[in-house]
Parts: sequence; C-alpha cells; structure tokens
Amino acid sequence: MRKVVLFIAMSLDGYIADPAGRVDWLSGHSEEETIDTYSGFVKEVDTVVMGWNTYHQIVTELSPETWVYSQLTSYVITHRQLPSTEAIKFVQENPCELIEQLKQKQGKAIWICGGAKVVQALMQKGLIDVYYISMIPTILGSGIRLFGEAPKAIKLKLVRTQVYNGIVELVYEAVHR
Repeated sequence: MRKVVLFIAMSLDGYIADPAGRVDWLSGHSEEETIDTYSGFVKEVDTVVMGWNTYHQIVTELSPETWVYSQLTSYVITHRQLPSTEAIKFVQENPCELIEQLKQKQGKAIWICGGAKVVQALMQKGLIDVYYISMIPTILGSGIRLFGEAPKAIKLKLVRTQVYNGIVELVYEAVHR
C-alpha cells in the first residue's frame, strides 16, 4: 500500500505561516550552502495533496506563471466548485476519505504538502506514515500552527536528521499499532 508523507517546513515554535498566511520567512539564516533535499524526495512521490489556501498561495504568490507540481497528480481539497484540469483535480471530499481512496490505487508515495486543516485531519486519523519536517530557525510567535490538538498521542520513530544552513530536517515514521 502507498505511503502518505507529510513533507513540510515549520518555524521552531510550530507555525507553517505567519498570522497573515505568508511564508516569506522560510529560509535558513547563515551563509552555509543549502542542500537540495526536495529533488530526492519528489522522485519518491507521484501524487500531491493540498488544501485550497496552499494551492492559492502557490498560484498567486510563489509560482504564478507555472504549476510547480506538473510532474505529479495534484489534488486540491476545497469547498469551491472548480473545474479540474489535466494537472489539477479540485475535490470536495473529506481529506481522510480522499487519502483512503488514493492509498488503494497503484503508485508511489502520496505527498501532503499543506494546509494545516488537511494535515490535522489526517494526523488525527493516523493516516500519515512519514513526517518529513524542516525546522526553520525562526520563532514566529503566532500564525497558522501545523499541529493542533490530537485525541491521543502519536508515537513516532526518528529515521533521519540533517542540518544545513541553520535548518534541521527531521524524518519520522509513524509507529502504527
């Protein structure tokens, strides 16, 4: 069965965006060389899932000219009734139901790239297999939290760490029982 991987960056205090929803703080702070872990990661996935706010930020701010995930099957979870395209499927499904359906299909890993609400729903149902978190050396103090409250503790096993440019990458596997 396909794995579900959360690949995301957050501030040291657990936020994925500032109070205005901006992510312009997502970088290291030293003169060290940046390591490209994304290129290796994206070879292992063929599907990307995100919420509307993440999608909207990508197409209006981060990459308005081209869809950066054109090599992947993209799902955007939204309440809006939008026509899907060849590259992007707009769905109104519950995130957990969508992931359960996608896991049954053939393919590589499924990447959850954003939307705190999407992440929190999947986390609470135990549907995230791998947590790939890049800790950015910034304390925002407020904003959009990655993790909300969970009905029970989620046990994780540390698989790998990497440090570069002040960023600490942590890779954990969920310990499913």
